[in-house]
Amino acid sequence: MSVNILLYKITLVVYLTATILFLIDVLLRRTSLGKYARGALVIGLLVHTATLATRYVEVGQTPVANLHEALSFFAWMLIGSYLLLDLRYRLDSLGVLVCPLALIMMIAAGIIFYEVPNPNPMLDSWWFPVHVSLAFAGYAVFTLAFLAGIMYLLQERMLKTKSFSGLYYRLPSLDILDTINYRCLSFGFPLMTMAIISGAVWANQAWGGYWRWDPKETSALVTWFLYAALLHGRLNIGWRGRRAAIVAIIGFIFLIFSLFSVNMMSAAHNFESFKGLQ
Repeated sequence: MSVNILLYKITLVVYLTATILFLIDVLLRRTSLGKYARGALVIGLLVHTATLATRYVEVGQTPVANLHEALSFFAWMLIGSYLLLDLRYRLDSLGVLVCPLALIMMIAAGIIFYEVPNPNPMLDSWWFPVHVSLAFAGYAVFTLAFLAGIMYLLQERMLKTKSFSGLYYRLPSLDILDTINYRCLSFGFPLMTMAIISGAVWANQAWGGYWRWDPKETSALVTWFLYAALLHGRLNIGWRGRRAAIVAIIGFIFLIFSLFSVNMMSAAHNFESFKGLQ
């Protein structure tokens, strides 16, 4: 067993532990377990970082060139973004959603594990790690906005129906959830913008053109306009609460569709095109 695979399995176990602790903390209201869940998540992130580092050494490039690596990198960005947000808001209830989602991505990535490919010369550009890091950071932040939107709609429904489950008493207020939605949008939109720009520069170096209306590029642009409309609505029209939550959810659906489904139709962005020369 390679060091990378061993670290990967340890990461899975630690993330599973953090998930269980967060679930017990929130659903059974054992608030003392929250700090242990965070501690486990920090340890998991550190081990996950080492996992990505060893994979980088093995493949000789930023480890996002296939679906296994992309899912792992996405989960890493998601956990890191959550922990940064948690420093400000202490959101155990958000951890209940983030941890299982990251764990599912890691399990899926483990199932479709790929052997180390030969380095692809197309990826031998410093624009590649810049582009993918910005893109996945944006994906992670928008995922948090999506989860905050789900929590907002869930709590709003409980208030309207006056049906209060145990989860209700651990959810942040509607105002805090709306603020998180806006904060994530404020950080995620510039990240997505810079990802598109850096991707265009990289494309010009790799293929001799900044924009080719590839399905991936087109879907990314549509998603960018959707989030731009949400940001404009919040800043200039006063969109808040339910409407902002719904648009954040719709934006995330487009984002995931663009990331995975459209990649299958893209000549330049599908994972097969990133494989090294055999």
